[in-house]
Amino acid sequence: MIGAEAILSGCARKGQTASFTDDDVNLLAEIADTILPATQTPGAKEAGVGTFMTVMVNDCYKEKDQKIFHEGLATLNETCKKQTGKEFLKADAAQRQSFLKTLDEEARDYAKKKKAEEPAHFFTMMKQLTLLGYFTSELGRTKALRYLPVPGRYDGCADYKKGDRIQTGLG
Repeated sequence: MIGAEAILSGCARKGQTASFTDDDVNLLAEIADTILPATQTPGAKEAGVGTFMTVMVNDCYKEKDQKIFHEGLATLNETCKKQTGKEFLKADAAQRQSFLKTLDEEARDYAKKKKAEEPAHFFTMMKQLTLLGYFTSELGRTKALRYLPVPGRYDGCADYKKGDRIQTGLG
């Protein structure tokens, strides 16, 4: 995960000036909700993932990664408009999904070709933060996963039925 070393070291970085507008937070929330939409469980937007992403980028990402994230976010609407004819927030759900699928493929191709010292693709960062933010949120932990507040022993051979959620707990 991008920025993992910062998370583990306490997320304390000085001198970083990255900031997000309310429009940026709304756009990030919609991107996250397109990645993890509400179904039988709450979606990423309802879990507050847009705001979570801004905190993580501001507090935990290195300046070069912050810059890539901000530049990617700034060009996202232009790129979406070229592909779908609409800005991301004005596109319908199918157009949004198609656009993000294209970005995901671009990010995967970039990751295969990039050198170790090169930065990650901005969409890889967004997708990772979406998953991290959602599955560590209260809604993600309690509604999307089978949450046991005080789990019992580890059972590596627990029965699984198709469609069951992953079991998590505090242990």
